[in-house]
Amino acid sequence: MSKLQELKTHLADVIHLQHAAGVLGWDQQTYMPPGGAEARAEQLATLSRLAHEMFVAETTGALLQQAAAEVDGAGYDSDEAALVRVVQHDYDLATRVPTKLVEEIARTTTLAHEVWAKARQANDFASFAPMLDKIYDLMRQQADALGYEDRMYDALLDQYEPGMKTAQVEALFAELREELVPFVAAIFERLDAVDDTPVKLNYDVDKQAEFGLKVIEQLGYDMTRGRQDKAVHPFTTEFSINDVRITTRYQEDWMPAALFGSIHEAGHAMYEQGSDPRLEGTMLAGGTSLGVHESQSRMWENLVGRSRGFWQYFYPDLQKLFPEQLGAVNLDAFYKAINAVSRSLIRVEADEVTYNLHIMLRFEMENDLLEGKLAVNDAPDYWNAKMDSYLGITPPDNGKHGVLQDVHWSSGLVGYFPTYSLGNFLSVQYWDKALADVPSIPDDIASGNFATLLDWLRANIHVHGRKYWPTELTERVTGEPIQVRSFMRYLKDKYTPIYDL
Repeated sequence: MSKLQELKTHLADVIHLQHAAGVLGWDQQTYMPPGGAEARAEQLATLSRLAHEMFVAETTGALLQQAAAEVDGAGYDSDEAALVRVVQHDYDLATRVPTKLVEEIARTTTLAHEVWAKARQANDFASFAPMLDKIYDLMRQQADALGYEDRMYDALLDQYEPGMKTAQVEALFAELREELVPFVAAIFERLDAVDDTPVKLNYDVDKQAEFGLKVIEQLGYDMTRGRQDKAVHPFTTEFSINDVRITTRYQEDWMPAALFGSIHEAGHAMYEQGSDPRLEGTMLAGGTSLGVHESQSRMWENLVGRSRGFWQYFYPDLQKLFPEQLGAVNLDAFYKAINAVSRSLIRVEADEVTYNLHIMLRFEMENDLLEGKLAVNDAPDYWNAKMDSYLGITPPDNGKHGVLQDVHWSSGLVGYFPTYSLGNFLSVQYWDKALADVPSIPDDIASGNFATLLDWLRANIHVHGRKYWPTELTERVTGEPIQVRSFMRYLKDKYTPIYDL
């Protein structure tokens, strides 16, 4: 057996342990009874510890060194060279973090999820505050262990977007803010130009589920290798290229919640399902970063799912399913309704125009909490002030409509939120390149043919898995690094006629 194959065999056990932990995490958010939280915390802590110990063992380091020598001279684009490169990166980071810290983070966040879910439902921030305080203390320990040169946030951000720095995110947001804020203000002056009543009527949940499943299957989500369930907060998880699961949540009085949630998560899932089968069971399988991952979900949700062409094809079916609500609503009115801009309290329900303002708030708040500039107990007031500043609206509570609405902090995902905006920017960059290569894509979508776009994404992005770092992949695909100008052009081109600006 070659040393590279020995390395793969050794790492397969690590991956199996990580996926087993993933199954338990998926179950916790979908079917586990609340009373199982403490036992689940210990189970996940054990699996996380075992996976970490096995990965950072001297055996891994020795096999990595031997495998690197074995593939020396292989082309940069080869699977072999890429595997050694990616595993070395992950190994270098993992060996800096003590196993006890890994175990404690897993235990604490598992317990925190149940505390968060109850606090969110009860709009009771005070009951979650001690847990959030502990989580941020653990995140500081993790950042210190990983190491950073400039900002503490850099260490955590790098886990989700390799190579990205806090200063780069701030620069992108500064550029975006300069154009976005006046554009949002102009639309806010004309909010009454669009009537979103058609999507706020009563929609039977079972029929919503029926329609949503039909849509995501036609887009290309392979249900023989996936499934959809309900969760408090929609998410995608994978245990294999051939087992990628999504969740959504339903609202009877706001139809877009489940539909676009399903399309969004299906975008993530199709990326995972699209990895080259040769990468299965290795650390090259899956998305290269959460920003690139989010580009896929936002592309399918917004550039496809909220496009006029998409609804030219699907709207007749939706009207037949909900004749009382939509029978008298023409396509143009419905298209505007699903693209309506509002001062939304909820990030996952925010329109394309205001969505990034929600991300800026969280990014700024995470940095201040991490660096000790903001105390956890003052988080609700900070949140409410930022919501008023950015969106001109104040949450009615400190729970599900405010600071507790997102699952991320209870899961220890600090440094994650900026990737949502990075994904928005990348979605348009990739879309523009796809249309340049295959100009028929918009017409294909309008005729119900989504394979043209999916095939392009598979060939240019999905198939590579983690072979290329996000910056490398974006420059390979588009010829330039991530930028915001394409995204702002897209917003203005789309929303100027909708609001008659």
